[in-house]
Amino acid sequence: MLWTPLLAIASAAIAVEIPFFFFGTPSGHDLEFHLYSWLEVLSQWKQGIVYPRWAALAHFAYGEPRFVFYPPASWTLGALLSTIFPWPGASAVYIWIALVASGVSMFLLTRRGLDRPNAIFAAVLYAANPYHLVIVYWRSAFAELLASCLVPLLLLSVLKAVDEGRRAVFSRSIMPLALVLAAAWLTNAPAAVMIHYSLALLLVFFAWRRRSSRPLLMGAAAVGLGALLSAFYLLPAIYEQRWINIAQAVSAGSRPEDNFLFIHTADADHDKFNRIISWVAVLEMGVIFALAWMTRRWREIQRELWDALFGWAVACSVLQWAVSAVLWKVLPKMQFMQFPWRWLLCLSMIFSFFVASAFGAAGMRRWWWRAAVCAISMLVVVMAWHRIQPPWWDNAGDFREMQDNMEDRVGYEGTDEYTPSGADPGALNNEKDKNVRSVTVAGPARAAIRVSRWDAESKMFTAEMSAPDQLALRLFRYPAWQAKVNGRVVQTASTETGQMLVPVETGINRVQLTFTRTGDRVVGGWISLIALLSVVVWNLRARRRPA
Repeated sequence: MLWTPLLAIASAAIAVEIPFFFFGTPSGHDLEFHLYSWLEVLSQWKQGIVYPRWAALAHFAYGEPRFVFYPPASWTLGALLSTIFPWPGASAVYIWIALVASGVSMFLLTRRGLDRPNAIFAAVLYAANPYHLVIVYWRSAFAELLASCLVPLLLLSVLKAVDEGRRAVFSRSIMPLALVLAAAWLTNAPAAVMIHYSLALLLVFFAWRRRSSRPLLMGAAAVGLGALLSAFYLLPAIYEQRWINIAQAVSAGSRPEDNFLFIHTADADHDKFNRIISWVAVLEMGVIFALAWMTRRWREIQRELWDALFGWAVACSVLQWAVSAVLWKVLPKMQFMQFPWRWLLCLSMIFSFFVASAFGAAGMRRWWWRAAVCAISMLVVVMAWHRIQPPWWDNAGDFREMQDNMEDRVGYEGTDEYTPSGADPGALNNEKDKNVRSVTVAGPARAAIRVSRWDAESKMFTAEMSAPDQLALRLFRYPAWQAKVNGRVVQTASTETGQMLVPVETGINRVQLTFTRTGDRVVGGWISLIALLSVVVWNLRARRRPA
């Protein structure tokens, strides 16, 4: 029965959120980014935009193409929860769902090699592991938290793929792994990079261990299919990077070299958090390596899996220390993971598996042993709370302010790496001013301007001009924006700050701006649709074949 483990996992997720009832909602590093994204998506759904691309109120209503580049899973789920639950509680429900999902996926994995009680224990420990607590209370990295449920499914899919025979290879081996990889791209890009490197490590291990290239071929096919299925997001995110300041993603403070374990920088608050995450990493590394010898009996039964997990743990551990700096510079896309301690997402799964397997090998079945281990693992986080840096908290008033900023169209701070190229939000002096006009005249001409529509992806207004001039819009210029004046497409320009300029003539000008579907989005959408239909047809045909 699945009800027992599900109840245990759900209870652990509720226990993680008990401080919420006393202090409010943890206001971690990324909280406002995610919550404003949810509100933005929710407002665009009301406008009939099913899949938003342009965050209209970012940079205090000048906008940015946030949803082109940030994967859709987390902001879609967050916006959906915001329509169902009261706004201050939506984030707590999201966290609970993400923790439960991670525990369930861990239970599905551990049932493969552990007995039922220890599989439940591993699932509960993974749901409430120390790194998850850091994400919840200090980081508010909701997309990364949601991606944690994919790490156990990755290992489970790899084990099934390498153990399957030659029959039904695609439907039973390659496709589940491809779905996990596609889900990773659609959930969190740094986690997807991490998962793909982990997949490569695991497949190389199994190919070497079994003296067969078959795992590598299946892995390559799964990587390709996963990319095709997620092409509607992945292709535009890759192609349109040339149109934004993507290099800001690895600016000072967010570079790997600034975030190795126990590193020191000029930012005191940065170093405080780094100490918290460093001690959590040391705890998990120490427990894994200390318990390795205790699982020797289990290792004789599941030697191949034990070796794979141990090798994976070693790789995750090494990559968090400064000694691996050269790898972060050489390996493709590794630098865009930004924080080496993000490898704790994988290490925490291995940590939970090793602790549970050690209990099974030692024959410890009493519940209080398991409770003691959970309490000890959380003690490091509690000590960090009191001794290094307590979390920050938001109350109902803070959440109301976010809603007011959206309803009044004041907007919110944007993201440096998603800012359109050539735009300089810091140079604009009208931030947070809801009285700033959407359209003004850039030159000396006089104009009577009437705005009839100013939605996220469609803007319409008329301008009766006394002379030819340019109109300055409260909108950053981006290649996907198409401007028409009196039904004719015109070439836009931009100010030094990136503000869009539209040329107009003497007399009445009817101006329409549309956020168009660029070629990369069209191609990406068709690729994903064809790949999905192919998978469905293949599965239907496979089911009709005799076993």
